[in-house]
Amino acid sequence: MYKKLKKMLEQRTAKKVELEKRSKETDNIEELRGINTTLEELNAEIAEIRSALDEIEKEQGNKEPEQSERTAVVNGDIPGVVSASMKNEKRSLASDDMEYRKAFQQFVTRGVAIPAELRQDESTLTTDIGSAIPTHVVDRIVEKLESTGMILPLITKTAFATGVAIPTSSVKPVATWVLEGGSSDRQKKTTGTITFSKFKLRCEISMSVEASTMSIAAFEAAFERQVVEAMVKTLEGTIVSTANGATSPKGILAETPAAGQALQASTLSYKLLVDAEAALPQAYEAGAVWCMTKKTFMGFIGMEDAEGQPIARVNYGLGGVPERTLLGRPVQLCGDYMDSFATTLEAGKIFAFIFKFADYTLNTVYDLGVQRKQDWDTEDMLTKAVMGVDGKVVDKNSLVTIAKKA
Repeated sequence: MYKKLKKMLEQRTAKKVELEKRSKETDNIEELRGINTTLEELNAEIAEIRSALDEIEKEQGNKEPEQSERTAVVNGDIPGVVSASMKNEKRSLASDDMEYRKAFQQFVTRGVAIPAELRQDESTLTTDIGSAIPTHVVDRIVEKLESTGMILPLITKTAFATGVAIPTSSVKPVATWVLEGGSSDRQKKTTGTITFSKFKLRCEISMSVEASTMSIAAFEAAFERQVVEAMVKTLEGTIVSTANGATSPKGILAETPAAGQALQASTLSYKLLVDAEAALPQAYEAGAVWCMTKKTFMGFIGMEDAEGQPIARVNYGLGGVPERTLLGRPVQLCGDYMDSFATTLEAGKIFAFIFKFADYTLNTVYDLGVQRKQDWDTEDMLTKAVMGVDGKVVDKNSLVTIAKKA
């Protein structure tokens, strides 16, 4: 019986060591809780087996050769075995321990109390706040937020080779009624072409080797993300801007609107919105959206029509995201790329426009690539992002602009 109990003790000790190893590798809080429950049961079984071994020794005076080894087991010298007196002892966990971090996350997000074994029975002082929060939560960078990624999802993206001429039609054929045996006039289908060139967009950041080896993890994680966001912001700003296409893709506001679709206003009014809607051709109604800054939109939202109904409406979807509209037309905010309406705004500056973004094509010769290398002379770590693009409006008939009137 003594040898059988000893073998059971060895088996449970080995199982406990294996479970402790798994608890350090898993990232699943539920699995971690299950492992801890199993460990508690193993500790109880190990304690019972040691107690039974003690009883056998007292009753039979067992002095087998394994006595010294058994004594070591009872005294808790085998790695991973917790003595009975330590069963209820609180564990001392570092602030970056995985279980503590997960328990802290559950406490913050769901209000689940941190288990007693992960806390100490002491009051937290103001000097302890820095260590009470896990270090992985403290390691973050506070940056000025910028709005990006609003325009790129709306435009048309292509990947034509540089110099390829894409045909476009400028005249549509017209059908006519004819009598029996009659014929109609032949019509010539006229076409134009659009040719994309390429412009290289590049962003490079240098970081000293000392900073790269000593900086916190949050800085290193945000490093390449900032490079990509800078590229996206430049791309979207160029798409909306008045860039003429000489050194960068041509912007939407660089196009000359069709006759009667370039409006001017000295104040924001209900009539201004009506005039802009009237200037938009009916054939281009579908998909056209307003584009303006949030400040300009808020200038419209306080207005009321003759019936006392608000002109602008802000609805909230299932996800609680605001859905802004003006006279039923969606509003796309792009505050970082346009001027807001103000009495001091320079005359001729466009502060709002209607456009179907699908009519703008962004042609990518080669996609965005991020590379890293080390400078041989200075040991600085260089991170760069490069892409070759060109873009232009392929159909400007949906463009209605509103500029500040002198």
